[in-house]
Amino acid sequence: MTFEAGSYGDRLAQRVDRLGALCVGIDPSRDAIRAWGLDDSAEGLETLAMTMVESLADLAAVFKPQSAFFEAYGSAGVAVLARTIKAAQTAGAIVLLDVKRGDIGSTMAAYAAAYLSDRSDLAADAVTVSPYLGFGSLAPAYDAAHATGRGVYVLARTSNPEGGDVQAATRADGRTVVQAMVDDAAELNRATGQGAVGLVIGATHRDIGCDLSGFDGSVLAPGIGAQGGRMSGLQETFGAGVRVLPSASREVMGAGPDPEAMRTRVLALLADA
Repeated sequence: MTFEAGSYGDRLAQRVDRLGALCVGIDPSRDAIRAWGLDDSAEGLETLAMTMVESLADLAAVFKPQSAFFEAYGSAGVAVLARTIKAAQTAGAIVLLDVKRGDIGSTMAAYAAAYLSDRSDLAADAVTVSPYLGFGSLAPAYDAAHATGRGVYVLARTSNPEGGDVQAATRADGRTVVQAMVDDAAELNRATGQGAVGLVIGATHRDIGCDLSGFDGSVLAPGIGAQGGRMSGLQETFGAGVRVLPSASREVMGAGPDPEAMRTRVLALLADA
């Protein structure tokens, strides 16, 4: 499918066509910072995050900072997150901020303003959102994404085993919860032509438990590498023709702090696709 020019789907497709489909997660936990030999501080946090951006921006189509690890350092950590987003975007990468926000009404609108508004220094190219107050509760995020050419990834079939208790449950209409999320996202993408609404479906599942044949957005597939997912197994898992954005975090970050070692790890992942 060809997306509207300048939309999130269009920009992501161009970047992936040029560099290959890989999303590198930036998950600077305290343990990871210490493993790099850095101080457990906002300064150590920034060194790790910026080293990853500077070392890999010419190889990775997308960076996915996990907001929680930055927030753990309070306002100083949030400031580091803002600088990390800016640095990655300046280097040409797409930034998919992993925030998993979800709420209703004016609160959801405020989250959308924080992460999907041109006026916010935390604005990313896309964000993850949680639909478990109802897919429609996220309308302010969808509206903001469509208005600004950004993207929203809806948690559908997450990689954690506990997720299946809710996501694989059967609704009154006979569909599973995850299939309803897929169908709602597909309908919204068809209506807009922007490909702005994506899904989060773990790459670690043998059976993803849903039919993606009618879905025309992109699928963020976390779990590559350290969690057992393989780049070479994506088509078997998700089906031919699905636009999958595989994500590796610990697999890449664990090769640091040596930039060349991280680059080698990324190149190996891309070669396995």
